[in-house]
Amino acid sequence: MDLDELREALGPAEPPYRVRQLYHGIYGRQAAGLVQISNLPAALRADLAARHPVGLPEVERVYRSADGTLRYLLRLEDSRTVETVLMPEGDRDTICISSQVGCPVDCKFCMTALLGLERSLTAGEIVGQVLLVTRELKVHRADPQGRLNIVMMGQGEPLLNLPNVVKATRILLDPAGFALSPRRITISTAGIIPKIDELGREPVRPKLAISLNASTEEMRQELMPITRKYHLRDLLDACRRYPLRPWERLTFEYVLLGGLNDSDSDARRVVRLLAHLNAKVNLIALNPGPEIPYRPPAEERVAAFQAIVRRSMPCFLRKPRGLDIYAACGQLKRSLA
Repeated sequence: MDLDELREALGPAEPPYRVRQLYHGIYGRQAAGLVQISNLPAALRADLAARHPVGLPEVERVYRSADGTLRYLLRLEDSRTVETVLMPEGDRDTICISSQVGCPVDCKFCMTALLGLERSLTAGEIVGQVLLVTRELKVHRADPQGRLNIVMMGQGEPLLNLPNVVKATRILLDPAGFALSPRRITISTAGIIPKIDELGREPVRPKLAISLNASTEEMRQELMPITRKYHLRDLLDACRRYPLRPWERLTFEYVLLGGLNDSDSDARRVVRLLAHLNAKVNLIALNPGPEIPYRPPAEERVAAFQAIVRRSMPCFLRKPRGLDIYAACGQLKRSLA
């Protein structure tokens, strides 16, 4: 529930400050239950708890990587499962959350695509992933939100669940709610053009990352069949009209597949495609899976590709995390590790 829905749940007899206390207790203080929100009257807490339990996804299993990454298999109220990944690094933590159970996009290099789509997550299930993991972080960090980043790059296509993604984002970014900085939450899309325009009109929104993954229309359609509907030229037009904030760049993600899209010519075409955008590029060497028909690129190809792109714009190599537990980008398929 957002602030307006909580106001309705309390009813007109309760003063407005009670609604704010409840809202901050759930999202700011991250209370495990309404009885823990001690600045609410006991009778009100008992009444609310009887009608509106506070529930988080249930931890079915936690997989622990040698590099410190944790993959959470979470069970939802209808017994479906979804995955969330925590990537600690020094004094900073990144939580990779899901927006759907499975994914409808069918990218050919991604294990999640093999699940298909089961359903979209509610705003509560999206926020619940963050609250669950940060509650565990409190055991290890004095200020778990101080250096926290959230990336909506787990299971699902966020822009095909846009109302719930936007609602969850508002709660996470609200100074009276979870109070995350807008600079610290990013969602990734395969390029659902009408929804990119819709997201751009939202007054409160995360940063946007676009999965590019190819330098030509033909290759992109082969790797990402959904792009047969959303063409590359139209996608770049949507990116050009997207209203960036003064501090913001668009991120373009590019999964490098050995011998397929990792040539010097591909790199030069990427530069030309993005030349007139305020953009940066994140390179991701393919994270292999037993059902994926591609191979990772050679290290020298990754280095050469990055060198060409970074002459024209910022270009970073994303370090894989949790490979040994199937927690890396493109590996979330509820696999046993």
